[in-house]
Amino acid sequence: MVTATLTDLLFVVLGAAGLWFGAVVLVESAVRIAWRLGIPTLVIGLTVVAFGTSAPEFVVTIDAALTGKAAVSVGNVIGSNVFNLGFVLGGVALAGALPVSYDLVQRDGTALLVAVVLTTAFLVDGQLDRLEGSVLFVALFAYLSLLATLSSREPMPETLVGAGDDDGDEPVDLAEVSGFELLDVPKLLVGLAVVVVGGHLLVEGAVGIAQAAGISEWVIGATVVAAGTSAPEFATSLIAARRGSAGLSAGNLIGSSVFNLLGVLGLASLITPLNVGPAAYPSSIALLVLCLLVVVLLGTEEELARWEGALLVVVGFVNWVVGFLAG
Repeated sequence: MVTATLTDLLFVVLGAAGLWFGAVVLVESAVRIAWRLGIPTLVIGLTVVAFGTSAPEFVVTIDAALTGKAAVSVGNVIGSNVFNLGFVLGGVALAGALPVSYDLVQRDGTALLVAVVLTTAFLVDGQLDRLEGSVLFVALFAYLSLLATLSSREPMPETLVGAGDDDGDEPVDLAEVSGFELLDVPKLLVGLAVVVVGGHLLVEGAVGIAQAAGISEWVIGATVVAAGTSAPEFATSLIAARRGSAGLSAGNLIGSSVFNLLGVLGLASLITPLNVGPAAYPSSIALLVLCLLVVVLLGTEEELARWEGALLVVVGFVNWVVGFLAG
């Protein structure tokens, strides 16, 4: 029993480390390729970086669904969004006021609310079937189509403030920051492979620990697994904010949350229906409240102030408590 628990713990640590390393490599190479294609900063944050940092959620959620661990699958997505919007977004703003763009609030905040309302409505009966998954997945493609249409009208900036120095003050040429290299393509594939292996190890280890400790799979999915899969969002958003790229930081978190709800849950429930029981609904309601608060705070001023960041961290913690008690 002790040996098995230690092995599971090792799997969790190795899996989380693999998710972190793989996602960093994946995101860096993807961003460099996106810059090469001339995609604007906010759109990169909402699409390329959001998809890259959501890769752990994709892998973990689908792996859990295919192995019959639906509670871990859905709990991971709900818990990851709580972590992203509460602890990470709030923590970044707490470290320094975070500028907010009009597009982020009006367009992407609306997409986030639509995604969480759909998910909450579908989880009333404690399950996600293939029809509901297809609705979520179609909504994701509609959102991506909107972003693609609007991004074609946005000019590509020639410089990015703060990307080339430690203080975040000196504008630098984007070609120097993100010059495309042929190695970026194999790096992207290697990063994705490491994320896949790390995600599988994390799920196996976390479920083993939960079973040994008598903790429900929902709780372990919404807490330990969610924190592990959210590590890339935390690292990416914090680094982007420190380097003066607020659009990339905030866009990454909002975009990742939309991807998680529409893309991850949509694809997972299309592959196999997810029966998670009554624990999912109160947790999804708590997430809905958090998302509403995020959109309101982002829309009230031109920046997310430190006290608002502190409020999001507190609400995020309360959400985790709700998830724990619901499980």
